[in-house]
Amino acid sequence: MKLSANLTMLFTERPLLERIVAAAAAGFEGVEIQFPYEVPALRLKDELARAGMPLALMNFPAGDFMAGGPGLAAVPARQAAFDEALQEALTYAAMVRPQSINVLSGRLAAGLEREQALTTLSNNIRKASEAFQTLGIGVVSEAINPIDMPGFLVNTPEHLQALLEQVDHGNFRAQLDIYHMARQGIDPLVAVEALVGRIGHVQFADCPGRGAPGSGDVDFARVRQALETGGYRGWLGAEYRPEEGDTRASLGWLRAWRMPALS
Repeated sequence: MKLSANLTMLFTERPLLERIVAAAAAGFEGVEIQFPYEVPALRLKDELARAGMPLALMNFPAGDFMAGGPGLAAVPARQAAFDEALQEALTYAAMVRPQSINVLSGRLAAGLEREQALTTLSNNIRKASEAFQTLGIGVVSEAINPIDMPGFLVNTPEHLQALLEQVDHGNFRAQLDIYHMARQGIDPLVAVEALVGRIGHVQFADCPGRGAPGSGDVDFARVRQALETGGYRGWLGAEYRPEEGDTRASLGWLRAWRMPALS
């Protein structure tokens, strides 16, 4: 397993492109960015190459989701907007070559039945999975806890299992976020067991607080062992909030995880 730094949450004391070099210097093997689209794709590609850092993950465009709206992927009335976003994401990804792209399910739109939203979501993820397969880029989707994000459509490992079955595409896998499991009282080990063999990307932060490993109650040694035993060999994405915004001061866990190094 390899460690990536989520540059939307880490090294934020620097401009975005400078965070890539900072992550490399700190010992990360790759980076991920939630929504990199404000940066020209060629500039991001050049900075990644200069630092020798792969882009492990980025998010699919999500419309008004970050502003509190339902987003694009599970809203039938926004199908045209989703299709436009797919073309934007394909064009951007063809240049920066993320290893995976995360399609956020978004919130349940007002007046929409849950089953109708899930059908739309499944159809759109299947469409994206087919399109990104031509680029050799995997598609993932994550469960997010409903405490921090009320109304989010996919919350639990069971929700992800159902989505995997409904999409039924070989280029689609689950994104497992350890923090979002722990935040809603789900044992991360149970989540790993439920999704074993179908995990395409892992993100983590401690809980409570969404801080660095060691700041909360999650037993990361057991989680890492469960992932290893389950055959996961992909990325572990650090997506936490450093205390007082000082990323370098929060990296004691990184040195500890390197001794012994992750396989």
